[in-house]
Amino acid sequence: VQLVDSGGGLVQAGGSLRLSCAASGGTFSTLSMGWFRQGPGKERGFVAAINWSGGSTYYADSVKGRFTISRDNAKNTVDLQMNSLKPEDTAVYYCATFNSYFSFGKYYSGHSYYTDWGQGTQVTVSS
Repeated sequence: VQLVDSGGGLVQAGGSLRLSCAASGGTFSTLSMGWFRQGPGKERGFVAAINWSGGSTYYADSVKGRFTISRDNAKNTVDLQMNSLKPEDTAVYYCATFNSYFSFGKYYSGHSYYTDWGQGTQVTVSS
């Protein structure tokens, strides 16, 4: 599956951005998806995940209540709406496909359980 991330940019603290991930080359509607981020000098960390139907979503504690993950299986896209952005949200954001061999409900936050990755999109939040 090929993934293309978009929607990043520069925003002031308190602002909003909407990231989008477009998938091609696979059966998107059967794939659970995740968003991860990697800030300067940090390891790649879990942000949000959504199962194949969109019926289950998961969030890192640091973004809960501010970020919303959603998907459109007809358009082969998964989005991340980010509100009330903080300077600590500054990072490169990546979407990824979850390896369906594993239990999504158990391993959704582990980046090693994801197989295909987008190229990343930079989000910079100024204070």
